[in-house]
Amino acid sequence: MQRLPRAFFERPTLEVARDLLGRRLVRLVRGRRISGRIVEVEAYIGEEDQASHASVGCTLRNAVMYGPPGHAYVYMIYGQHYCLNIVTEPEGFPAAILIRALEPEEGLSWIARRRPGIPMRDWLRGPGRVCAGLGIHRTFNGHDLCAPDARLWIERGEPVPDNQVVSGPRIRVRGDLLARTRPWRFYIRDHPCVSD
Repeated sequence: MQRLPRAFFERPTLEVARDLLGRRLVRLVRGRRISGRIVEVEAYIGEEDQASHASVGCTLRNAVMYGPPGHAYVYMIYGQHYCLNIVTEPEGFPAAILIRALEPEEGLSWIARRRPGIPMRDWLRGPGRVCAGLGIHRTFNGHDLCAPDARLWIERGEPVPDNQVVSGPRIRVRGDLLARTRPWRFYIRDHPCVSD
C-alpha cells in the first residue's frame, strides 16, 4: 500500500482531518503489520483554539505541534492513556489531528492480546484505546510518519464519500464556547467503531 506523502499533511488542518477518514494507520511490530482504518478524528488548530494544547503557547510538552507536518504528537491523559495526533500545516504553526477511532484490519490476534475481554468493535474505539491496541506510547512522540524507515505511518486506504462523513463538536473538550462548539470532529456515519 502507498504511504501518504508529507505534502498530504502540509495542507489546512480541516482538509487533512476530513481526508484522513478511510485511510489506514499502520504500526510495524517485528516486521508484522498491525493496522486499522481511520473512522474518527478531531482537529486542533492554533494558539487561539482554547481546546488545543497550543493555547498556552509553545512548551516542552507540545513542541512537536509546532514542528514539521507529518510527525506524531503523542501525550498521556489522565495519567494512564496515550493519545496519537498527527501534526499538520507549515512548521511553526501549531496544528494537529487526534486519531479518535479505528476499525481493526490487520494483526487482529496481536491487538486481541492487548485488549483482552473487550469486543472487537471496541478494541480501537476511542483515542486511548487506539494507542493501547496498537502499542503506541511516548517513544513515538515526534516520530516522522513519512520517513522511509518509519515504524508508524498512514496509507492511502479507501476514500469516504461526502455523504458518509459527519462533522460536529469535539468530544469532552474544555475552553470557551467556540472551542466547545466548533464542528472539528469528523467521523464516518453510523460506523460501529466510532467512539461515544
